[in-house]
Amino acid sequence: MRSAVHRYPVLVALCLAALLMVVPFVIVAMNAVKSPAEYSANGPLSLPEGLYLDGLKDFWERVDYSRKLLNSVLISGSVAVLAVVLSVLNAYAIGIGRVRGRAWVLAFFVLANTLPQEALVYPVYHLSKEAGLYDTRLSVVIVFTALQAAFGTYLLASVLGRFPREIVEAARIDGANAWQMLWRIVVPVSRPTLGVLLVFFFVWTWNEFLLPLVMLISNDNQTVSVALGVLQGQRLMDATMTNAAALLGVLPALVFFLVFQRTLTRGIAVGAVK
Repeated sequence: MRSAVHRYPVLVALCLAALLMVVPFVIVAMNAVKSPAEYSANGPLSLPEGLYLDGLKDFWERVDYSRKLLNSVLISGSVAVLAVVLSVLNAYAIGIGRVRGRAWVLAFFVLANTLPQEALVYPVYHLSKEAGLYDTRLSVVIVFTALQAAFGTYLLASVLGRFPREIVEAARIDGANAWQMLWRIVVPVSRPTLGVLLVFFFVWTWNEFLLPLVMLISNDNQTVSVALGVLQGQRLMDATMTNAAALLGVLPALVFFLVFQRTLTRGIAVGAVK
């Protein structure tokens, strides 16, 4: 065992990290299917004696989980797609188009990534009020598309800045215009990186809480994360329902991550090879 640790330190570290991430999820899943009496008698680390699904059912009905799930999927999916498209357009102009002041433009996007969301709450709230978009899913989509695209632009601009100039010149000689080079050459070559960004943007947006809490006050427009926080603040849940809420909150994002795991792995592998 000791020789394996010395021989494969990175593999051992990854296994430990995976274990640390899996164990809390397993504990939450076990407690989500326990009855309150069983939880009180045996504690959170005991195995469930049976499947008690009332906690999941009560939470689902109390927060109208179907509606919250639809809102989260629509918002996160829209932000992921729009942010990737906007990132590609911006990065293409900066990385391959070589716009003037490229360094200053990238510095602006880096600054946008460092701003805390607490500093954006009032300006975003005021602008959405003035534009008549307050308490709409569109307002949250616009805000998070801009925030995620700032990171995506910075990352893709660095990647496209090293795009082979020979390919670009050959395409121009063949008569390809800027749009044709973008959609027929740059996007297909960068597809693994775009897949990674799509997965990350979806998961990041799904887990956002502060801005959706401020921007979405109607029950019909709230996301899953906001519903979890609001219900927790009302102190209306027992321990098993709390775990049921946590399980339902993280499960869709986990399923999405697993479905696109191959895309994520392929994108990271291609980046490592390059």
